[in-house]
Amino acid sequence: MPVWDVAEVAPPDQFGYWREVICQAFVPLAPRATRRPHEFASRVELRPVGRLNCAVIASRPQHTAHGPAEVRRTSGAFYFVNLQLAGTCAVRQGGREEIVTPGQFAVVDTTEPYYFDFPSDWRMVSFRVPHGQLRGRLPDPTCGLGVTVEATTGAGRVVSGLMQSLWHLAELEVNRPVAGSSQWEESFAAAVAGAVSGQARTRAVADPDLRQVIERYVRANLETQDLSVPAVAVRFGISPRSLHKVFSSAEESFAEMVRRARLRRCAELLTDESCSRSVAEVGARYGFPDPAGFSRAFRREFGTTPTEMRRSRRGAVDAP
Repeated sequence: MPVWDVAEVAPPDQFGYWREVICQAFVPLAPRATRRPHEFASRVELRPVGRLNCAVIASRPQHTAHGPAEVRRTSGAFYFVNLQLAGTCAVRQGGREEIVTPGQFAVVDTTEPYYFDFPSDWRMVSFRVPHGQLRGRLPDPTCGLGVTVEATTGAGRVVSGLMQSLWHLAELEVNRPVAGSSQWEESFAAAVAGAVSGQARTRAVADPDLRQVIERYVRANLETQDLSVPAVAVRFGISPRSLHKVFSSAEESFAEMVRRARLRRCAELLTDESCSRSVAEVGARYGFPDPAGFSRAFRREFGTTPTEMRRSRRGAVDAP
């Protein structure tokens, strides 16, 4: 079975071998060493099981990008299921970032950019799964991507158990194809889909603080033009339907919450003596590019227009 051992390369050439050979062998990656690139002993052991590629990878601290350029160079479409064994990994995909610790796994999609940060030496088990095996089993294409899943309990434990079984199965049958490999592939894909979908649902319906977390995120990003349901759902690793459900018991919908938060921020600026922006500029900054529409929405919320609110502020300042 293929084994790449960077320690066998002369130290000055180790990172170059990691970058130019190993990081191009599975899917194009652009690594950047964050410590001593001239000492970059790493190791990859690969064991194929049907169309699943199973690998145990150990390496040094680094930032690894599968950015837009690497996506364009990728041949085929895959998911990677990465189980952390040692060290930590900050995984970022689709505007979502989480820390994966030992005993957890995350799933990334090679058809979209993703980024890994490893602050210390690390080790993981990585399974490459054909897109067609997993995509159709997910509630939506972004469900669970980049979200950490506990591998020691519940559905996550099933996934880690299958990883272990498939790894040893490939070792036993090294000289011939794994019997029933298509069934193994189906079972593994179904287990992964169940685990990540369940994690996304749990976040949406079982965490009583999720709505407050989303509201804080919205208030911190009011200048972001895209605070739509799909964009924010991707940020929190849940489906748009789940996001709506989070707000179903609240007094206002998600869209109403965003609109009201933006109008309140506009009102704060218009009553701020240090704000020199025009009324139209304030509205456009916070998601109301049409001045007439901004004025109507403002009046519905506060019973006065933005211009009248600004004038009343100035009148209060000028009064003796």
